[in-house]
Amino acid sequence: MSLSHKAVAVASLIIATSANADITVYTSQAEYLAAVGTTGVDTFDDLRLWNYPTPAPRQAGEFAYTVTAGPASPEYWGASDDGEDWWMSTGYSHNPLTFDGFSQDIAGAGGYFFGSWYDGTSLPVDAIQLTVTDSSGTTLTWSLESPDPSSFVGFVSDGHLTSLTVWKDNIPDSFVTVNDLHLSVSAVPEPATYGMLLGGLAVLGGAVRRRPTMR
Repeated sequence: MSLSHKAVAVASLIIATSANADITVYTSQAEYLAAVGTTGVDTFDDLRLWNYPTPAPRQAGEFAYTVTAGPASPEYWGASDDGEDWWMSTGYSHNPLTFDGFSQDIAGAGGYFFGSWYDGTSLPVDAIQLTVTDSSGTTLTWSLESPDPSSFVGFVSDGHLTSLTVWKDNIPDSFVTVNDLHLSVSAVPEPATYGMLLGGLAVLGGAVRRRPTMR
């Protein structure tokens, strides 16, 4: 992603509630992946230009989840620019897509978010709204301005994410679209964390060695 595009992708924080957990937003896929542990990706390449009923179970690598669309049209559609790289879209212009029901404690969720047309091809839209909620009750809504198929957003919580919803405000004749949904477990501990752990184990080992032997 170029610097100019990244500047377009950086959006404004609209809502953040609860001080019980912290959610960090990334607009670079590389930075998101560096902040999380094991990540599964649903590429949606099994889809075609057809409707699929929801709620529906799906899989992102080793992580199962549920996708729900509606309420006006409880289905999702396959979409694509080239018939090779497939995306997930909605069946009704004002419908959101919600990803939840995660099979494990998910700390990160993200993907590529943009708009598409009736025939499934990508379409410029003013903004896509993304809302995430975690197990502490923290909710954050992020506005992705002028997105296109290369616009990545990822969310990482120091708790567990429970849902990700993709929606838009009053943009007729276009559909929210997602590609390469990422689901990730907790971030890999930083080197300093390992150092503290090893230091604690060393102190514990020393205490054990100094304990007098009972006779």
